[in-house]
Amino acid sequence: MTTISIGSDFATHAQSVRRIFLVAGEASGDILGSGLMAALDEARPGQFAFSGVGGPLMQAHGLRTLFPISDIAVMGIGPVLARLPLILRRISETAAAAVALKPDAIVLIDSPDFTHRVAAKIRRALPDTPIVVYVSPTVWFWRPGRAAKLARFCNRLLALLPFEPAAHALLGGPPTTYVGHPFIEKQARVQPRHDRDEAPLSSQRRPNILVLPGSRRSEIRRLMAPFGEALELLHNRIGPFDLTLPVVEHVRADVERALADWKVRPVLVSGEAAKLAAFASADAALAASGTVTLELSLSHVPTVAAYRLDWIGRWVKYLLRPPKALASLKLVRSAQLTNVIVNAFVLPEFIDADCTPMALADALECLLRDTPERRRQIEAFAKLTQIMQPTLGFRPNSEAAKAVLALLPEV
Repeated sequence: MTTISIGSDFATHAQSVRRIFLVAGEASGDILGSGLMAALDEARPGQFAFSGVGGPLMQAHGLRTLFPISDIAVMGIGPVLARLPLILRRISETAAAAVALKPDAIVLIDSPDFTHRVAAKIRRALPDTPIVVYVSPTVWFWRPGRAAKLARFCNRLLALLPFEPAAHALLGGPPTTYVGHPFIEKQARVQPRHDRDEAPLSSQRRPNILVLPGSRRSEIRRLMAPFGEALELLHNRIGPFDLTLPVVEHVRADVERALADWKVRPVLVSGEAAKLAAFASADAALAASGTVTLELSLSHVPTVAAYRLDWIGRWVKYLLRPPKALASLKLVRSAQLTNVIVNAFVLPEFIDADCTPMALADALECLLRDTPERRRQIEAFAKLTQIMQPTLGFRPNSEAAKAVLALLPEV
């Protein structure tokens, strides 16, 4: 796909139509952006024209992207440096497109290293245009100074986690609204088996285990071997179990190559519906540390989390701690969002040297029996859902749309 220019498709609309410029830099942002666009259209049908940068989901809702988000969806110092000239050019092009359009509002979704630089350029040229940042950077554990920097260009920050508004208030961040994690809306589609709350080994039932080694090639490379060895150890101890591995298509080949060394073979499933069905049937999960562990907790699946870092991650790990300014929030120091939100260490996490097959097998077996550890997780899941979905009918996409609508100038 080549870069498209700002033309009549972007700039010419009836006066009553509100022009919203959105920027998403990776697949997760594309999901958030498409949900927001759908909720805005639902709230005010036919009143919005969308432009900016997005993926296939946002394009399906009518956005014509300036360029493919694959141009900027890179992680890690090496890949970023290799693509730096293109990324810098895309920052300038994106900001210039927004300034030329003069939209009614700008929504920048996650990918802070890209979107925040775009915002700084836009703010200088359009000082009165509302800028919404959707997803807070992790100022509560890493680089808290970003909160005050956000306040310089952001009119409203939309937070996915319930403690983030308080964190930004303490750190001098922008006005922040908790809109909720997008998985909350999918949670209703996860309908667990009637017997899942029973520990399978305690009720002499064949366990159903979910394994999620990650969605990035680096994660697959580091985690497939210890995960496979852990599941083999578990099989030798407890006997047969059903094993399901949801896989995203861009790493399927990597996963299938790594599975050649596994003694216990999983059933591979792909697609959102199959993933949610796997969540519903699972008795326990072994997962790469990340957003998926929060999704598993919201789906009430007892989980063991693990990760192996690269050398940069190992160095940064020792710097991750709640800023002193947030001491009153008493945030636990954990890589698992579930633990941070419920303020207790309920999900075990095995990082780097602790991520051994024996440790993973021990922890997973513990969750398959009627143990205090399993019961503690199940109790925490109910608390987590109550915290993250504070009212009946709370819908993150609708909450995000309300926050954007509140910033639009009157016609």
